[in-house]
Amino acid sequence: MSQEGVVAREGDVAREGAGGGHRRQGKAGRFWSTRRAPGGITALLLFAGIGFLLYDVASVRAGRPGMAWRRTLTDELATRRLDDVFVMAGAAAAAALGLWLLVLALTPGKRSLLTMRPDTPQVRAGLERSAAALVLRDRAMEVPGVQGARVTVRRRKVRARAQAHFRDLAEVRTDLEGALRDGVEQLGLARRPGLSVRVRRPGK
Repeated sequence: MSQEGVVAREGDVAREGAGGGHRRQGKAGRFWSTRRAPGGITALLLFAGIGFLLYDVASVRAGRPGMAWRRTLTDELATRRLDDVFVMAGAAAAAALGLWLLVLALTPGKRSLLTMRPDTPQVRAGLERSAAALVLRDRAMEVPGVQGARVTVRRRKVRARAQAHFRDLAEVRTDLEGALRDGVEQLGLARRPGLSVRVRRPGK
């Protein structure tokens, strides 16, 4: 298999056993996204908001009137009821933004990257789903009777749709399942995905 689409990172995740085999050292977890864009935007917005607020507080301390936006905001918060439409809309927007930031902080991301088995000391490897789909499609096209194939690789399942122009469909499906199972095993994924295979005749 070509090395295109394979990512390797350092990390103590495996160690070679005495018998020449490999033994896992802990779970091979998913790769976490750094999410620089959401973090940078959030930091920039917080920096701008706190900067405006500190500038206004310093101006008031120096004897100058506060900014109009802060006086208006204070008056609105003091006079509007809690069941006001604008208050509820603002609270819902703030809650949605906070929930989105929590989801980004607590989920790994990088859904396009599949974790491979930790068979090499201090190395974590990942395989792009598109590269895995390309390899499995090539394996599917090698099965006798398969005229065309489309393979989709998800994190937990591999879906293969093939067209057979000769041979019995049941035989082609059996051979295709075997070829794809061997192909998935050779990919070296830490979590072996399920397999769904469908074979049909080409449309007229």
